[in-house]
Amino acid sequence: MRVSRAFPSSHDWSPHVSQSSSSLPAAESAAYDAHAAQAKWQARWAQDDPFRAGGEGDTRPRKYVLAMFPYPSGDLHMGHAENYLYSDIVARFWRHRGYNVLNPIGWDSFGLPAENAAIKRGADPVKWTYENIAQQRESLKDYGVSFDWSRVLHTSDPEYYRWNQWLFQKLYERGLAYRKESPVNWCPNDQTVLANEQVVEGHCERCGAEVVKKKLTQWYFRITDYADRLLDDLNQLEGFWPHKVLQMQRNWIGRSVGADIDFAIEGREGVVTVFSTRPDTLHGATFFVVAPESDLAAELAAGASDAVRSRFGEYLAGVQRETEIERQSTDRPKTGVFLERYAINPVNGERLPIWAADYVLADYGHGAVMAVPAHDQRDLDFARAFDLPVRVVVDTTAPITGAIPVIELDDDGVPIDPGADALTLDTIDPAKTGIALTGEGRMINSGALDGLSKRNAIARMVEKLEAAGTGRAAKSFRLRDWLISRQRYWGTPIPMVHTQDGRTVPVPDEQLPVLLPSVEGLDLKPKGTSPLGGASDWVATTDPETGEDALRDTDTMDTFVDSSWYFLRYLSPRDAGEAFSAREAGKWGPVDFYIGGVEHAILHLLYARFITKALFDMGLVDFTEPFSSLINQGMVILGGAKMSKSKGNLVLFQEELDAHGADALRVALAFAGPVEDDKDWDDVSTTGATKFLARAWRIAHEVTSSPDVVWAEGDAALRRVTHRLLADAPGLIEQTKFNVVVARLMELVNATRKTIDSDAGAGDPAVREAAEAIAMVLDLFAPHTAEEMWEVLGYDSFVGLVPWRQADPTLLVEDSVKAVVQIDGKVRATLDVPARIDGAALERLARSDERVIRSLGDRQIVRAIVRPPKVVSFSTR
Repeated sequence: MRVSRAFPSSHDWSPHVSQSSSSLPAAESAAYDAHAAQAKWQARWAQDDPFRAGGEGDTRPRKYVLAMFPYPSGDLHMGHAENYLYSDIVARFWRHRGYNVLNPIGWDSFGLPAENAAIKRGADPVKWTYENIAQQRESLKDYGVSFDWSRVLHTSDPEYYRWNQWLFQKLYERGLAYRKESPVNWCPNDQTVLANEQVVEGHCERCGAEVVKKKLTQWYFRITDYADRLLDDLNQLEGFWPHKVLQMQRNWIGRSVGADIDFAIEGREGVVTVFSTRPDTLHGATFFVVAPESDLAAELAAGASDAVRSRFGEYLAGVQRETEIERQSTDRPKTGVFLERYAINPVNGERLPIWAADYVLADYGHGAVMAVPAHDQRDLDFARAFDLPVRVVVDTTAPITGAIPVIELDDDGVPIDPGADALTLDTIDPAKTGIALTGEGRMINSGALDGLSKRNAIARMVEKLEAAGTGRAAKSFRLRDWLISRQRYWGTPIPMVHTQDGRTVPVPDEQLPVLLPSVEGLDLKPKGTSPLGGASDWVATTDPETGEDALRDTDTMDTFVDSSWYFLRYLSPRDAGEAFSAREAGKWGPVDFYIGGVEHAILHLLYARFITKALFDMGLVDFTEPFSSLINQGMVILGGAKMSKSKGNLVLFQEELDAHGADALRVALAFAGPVEDDKDWDDVSTTGATKFLARAWRIAHEVTSSPDVVWAEGDAALRRVTHRLLADAPGLIEQTKFNVVVARLMELVNATRKTIDSDAGAGDPAVREAAEAIAMVLDLFAPHTAEEMWEVLGYDSFVGLVPWRQADPTLLVEDSVKAVVQIDGKVRATLDVPARIDGAALERLARSDERVIRSLGDRQIVRAIVRPPKVVSFSTR
């Protein structure tokens, strides 16, 4: 009987207690068979379930390791191979360190690709999706990933999306889910709306079609209520998330500080509020601009002359065909329509002509801007195009530090005349030069603000506005509320009912889930309205408050709702009574290590952060950030280009798995370079990985000493290499330097082979010690081969559950060490160097090494990072 669940409570490993009392003779066995080992150990893992996370009685500390779950669009690809390799390395490592590890898997199974594929093939999206899930599941098992298979979830299961609907209701109760009419991003190909984050350079991120604006009534989540927290809490993640991702989130949230300013409009009740980061320049406003697609523009145009109404209608039609990228471009001609109306400047009473112009967006600020052409380039370009006034109110030639200007003197002590070429307001007048004055300076032409610096002038102007009741300090964000409505079938139905008297009410909790109707008889082809509208029996329902006839909402939810909280559902995936266990969330959350592609740096991560904060405010979780540490991997490319079916440059995961086996594929990818770098498949050597694994496997078969041999009696040089790896590998793994650990494993295999082939032979106790260490560390990268080695070495327990062996500190003091030489992130040589070598000497040795010279070829070293005595890293061009 195999020991399947045993896990010592101590990190100390006593290998001298043998599972088998007899000595193991040297084995002249059959050649290394990767596929046979794979089949054997996957069967045993399936039988004993060794990677299931421990339950109530498990007192080990916990680690939650999570890879971003896959979309079932077909079989796995090389990006999946890389992602799940890295997450598995992390999960296996922390098990070895004595932790109770949760490493779950599921499928993000709703969404457009399944529906589009079903339309194209005339198939049922349900059948297409679940067939692909079955295929991917088998591939992941073949790959040897140590998932807890008892927690699998699919977001398209009613048992899951019932809780999407519960989450919607909870947000609705708190005023965080609402419905409104507004201009939205519309994909004419997929015939559905898109959130701002799903528009990439003016095109649909899914299909690439050019996105247009369309006015629709849609459901939103009020993510902007959390904008400050989403921005400020990024500080908690510094050092734990990649800096690039943090910066992308900051830029997307885009907080601006300034003032809301109220402008009256002649002949109109009420005021129009404008947000400005520069309220100090209010005296320089010479015209007023509104977004053409805004309700305000339509209202003002309706009161204009017939000619203006006609011009405005034509202009609006043209604007709606433009992308936001085009409209925000600084090098395109400025266009607009004068609406024959005037706004009143609240500080001086001036009449400002109102224009509709496409460089103002309806969802920025309040959809209107005060134009200060002397100090804003886009306003200046517009003013020059339509011959509007330009008034300078900031003298950028004036000193702002308060220091006395330096006056240059000649040899006789007479001040030198700066001459006609000196910088003056006249020489840099924006009306003449066409260049706006955006620098620092002192206020002019601004009444009581004259002479003040920018910062003081802003504060003073806000005080004046607040005192007059015409403005107030304010913030604005680039972030917009999350548009979640989708006009497609394959998604979570929005659990709302529209009544006969115009109310919109939630479906009662006891009636959830609102199940999708059968696809049979529905036309799924995109047509601008949801296919669910064609399921008349499904749409017809009753008002839960009055019992009268009512209609279901026919939109479905954005699939990013599904993935915004799935990490919590893994904690209790079979619970029919609640979305997740708050008790389990307190034990496991937040996720310790989250692994996935940087393409989700804004969309998914931002939404998951928002939902986590909302759940915290509801008292359902006790943390405010979902993912403590984020690991982003690079892409696997081919020939320098991104793989794609259309380019015909795909490397198929299953073919590589069949050809080389899981372990060779895993080792080759791990060794190919740093986690965050792209890996060109042309540089990935599965053949080399296979040879390395065969050498390691052979060492285990050649060991002749028994498991209870005294290691201290073995070869000291080999023992030092073994214990150096045991000491260094944990730090390297935690820094995600997986390729360096593989290089160090190769070094230990070579050193062990050298001892076996020496006079000491395979019976040397240090050979067994090294072989056991190789098997333990190799488990992170090549688990089937590692298990095979462990069994051959005489143990019945799974090597994946063996506690990490502690290094002997007396063996870490060396006269010489191995230095790794990397070129562009790839290990190209190892050097034996003095332990106390300085950086300059180490760099000289690395540059003169034949292997390094050969690897460099014609490339030039442009940067050298030297960390004596262990690492030399060259960057080239």
